[in-house]
Amino acid sequence: MPRIVLYQPEIPPNTGNVARSCAATGSELHLIEPLGFEISDRQLRRAGLDYWPWVRLHRHADVDAFLQARQQRGGRLVALSSRANRSYTSFSFDDDDWLLFGRESDGLPSEVLAAAEERLTIPLPCSLASGRGGVRSLNLSVSVGVVLFEALRQLEHRRL
Repeated sequence: MPRIVLYQPEIPPNTGNVARSCAATGSELHLIEPLGFEISDRQLRRAGLDYWPWVRLHRHADVDAFLQARQQRGGRLVALSSRANRSYTSFSFDDDDWLLFGRESDGLPSEVLAAAEERLTIPLPCSLASGRGGVRSLNLSVSVGVVLFEALRQLEHRRL
């Protein structure tokens, strides 16, 4: 099962919504600190509803601690970024992938992005690049859901 990794998330409801998706899919949730909120934050708990007991939550003190833990367990680090060129739909996901998402305000720093074996993006039909709109990226919890469910769809299709 792919693992979800949030790099220094800032907005409690986003993390709570991601936690709910992780509970629904059985995916581990890894949070790289510092967080922009307290883990006991009321908004975080509210967004995750009563699913927190089913969230396999792992906290990492910093990116180096996370990278060390990931190396010990294996699997590819797959970063999602608006600065990547390859679409997530053209990628073949594996069960042991780590899907890394950046902060809501500014995404992944270049040094963290460089640590990933793969860098993917969610193309937006009406993005700034096309000159037709002003949307740079999707909400963090929406992005996680889009990519996680594509990975699960691919993995289930291969099992059939």
